[in-house]
Amino acid sequence: MLRIAIPNKGSLSGPASAMLHEAGYQQRKESKELVLVDPVNEVEFFYLRPKDIAIYVSAGRLDIGITGEDLLIDSGAGAEPILPLGFARSTFRFAAKPGTATSLEDLAGKTIATSYEGIVAKFLAERGIEASVVHLDGAVETAIELGVAQVIADVVETGTSLRNAGLEVFGEPIMTSEAVVIRRNGADAEDPKVQQFLRRLQGVLVARSYVMMDYDCRVEHLEKAVALTPGLESPTISPLHHEGWVAVRSMVAAKEAQRIMDDLYALGARAILTTAIHACRL
Repeated sequence: MLRIAIPNKGSLSGPASAMLHEAGYQQRKESKELVLVDPVNEVEFFYLRPKDIAIYVSAGRLDIGITGEDLLIDSGAGAEPILPLGFARSTFRFAAKPGTATSLEDLAGKTIATSYEGIVAKFLAERGIEASVVHLDGAVETAIELGVAQVIADVVETGTSLRNAGLEVFGEPIMTSEAVVIRRNGADAEDPKVQQFLRRLQGVLVARSYVMMDYDCRVEHLEKAVALTPGLESPTISPLHHEGWVAVRSMVAAKEAQRIMDDLYALGARAILTTAIHACRL
């Protein structure tokens, strides 16, 4: 069986299980379950702490895993990302009291508090910046107020928490991260079981990003309509019983669907419908 590590809690857990369910895999019904066997798909899922997943995969105990790219880098484990999953996106930034640091050069000689010392240490080493890194679990916003550090490095979404703590971000982002599928460095890239798993997840990603659009169009407007809905290869076009009209079916990007519907209507298309795609293979 293919042995896969899944986050057991946190912001990665729910979206990862939801994606796997959409891909046709069984998922646990209770959070206390640590191992789940899916005999139909010949997969065994292990629900582990997100921070530990890269370690298990790099050791070869598990074939692949889903974790955050930030957690992979922070662990220093011998594993690599092989498929971005588009959820749990985050940005890591430096922050300090206003006026105390405005650029990366100002980090030299300072103490930086963070929960991700591996990421910060790697970032500093790559740029030749000498600074001390202090590891703190949980929220790090109070580290400066309590005199533990002069700078913090943390995940920044809206920046509200930092502003409430009297801090502001500075310098370039340390890194951006999202959920990824990982495997051990040097693992067989053509493993058929892994490839099947990746195809299923890729199918979910495409299904989430596209909708199927159907509409009726007069023949004389067809060329312009097809230009709006070219599809992945080309649209399906069928003649209607009413002479001079055709039915068109095409995949379009979900985020562009409403605009395309407006443009098609202005062109004279009618009966414009969109339907969700639940799974696909390209």
